[in-house]
Amino acid sequence: MSSEKGFVLWFTGLPGAGKTTLAERIKTIFTEKGMKVEILDGDEIRKGLSRDLGFSKEDREKHNERVIFVAKLLSRNGVVTLVPLISPYREVRAEARKEISDFVEVYVRCPLDVLIKRDPKGLYKKALAGEINNLTGLQDPYEEPISPEMIIDSNTETVEESVSSIMSYLKSRGLTNH
Repeated sequence: MSSEKGFVLWFTGLPGAGKTTLAERIKTIFTEKGMKVEILDGDEIRKGLSRDLGFSKEDREKHNERVIFVAKLLSRNGVVTLVPLISPYREVRAEARKEISDFVEVYVRCPLDVLIKRDPKGLYKKALAGEINNLTGLQDPYEEPISPEMIIDSNTETVEESVSSIMSYLKSRGLTNH
């Protein structure tokens, strides 16, 4: 078992950009290396810890605060914590950065037209048809990060290229030796 310390890899970006895909691939790599790793997926947390919340700005902020709390708890106990979360507001991401000592923000960037074509969960189709009225990036704002540690362009990079870049960055920061 590895004695490496925990840290938080926070993936932010629009719906369908590839945040969860990257987190799942990185989790596999760390798990194979014997590291303790957990994914705090926004959709999963909304089914449990945040099932009482909707999608207003206030509810999104509360949801993100809960995720920050759990991520901080896990990481300080030696767990690599991967957070694929839209987290649309800079203020909330700044709070996560302030609260969590080893915090890495990864902006998974992808143009809206590409996301509308990809639409893995059918969210954009529903939003454009008026069935959803609060989709981040269309009806609700998304504040792009100003200075994330990394920017991944998921429309031009393969998953493996993105994962390789992230792993190289983490090694350069001394967060992993793998």
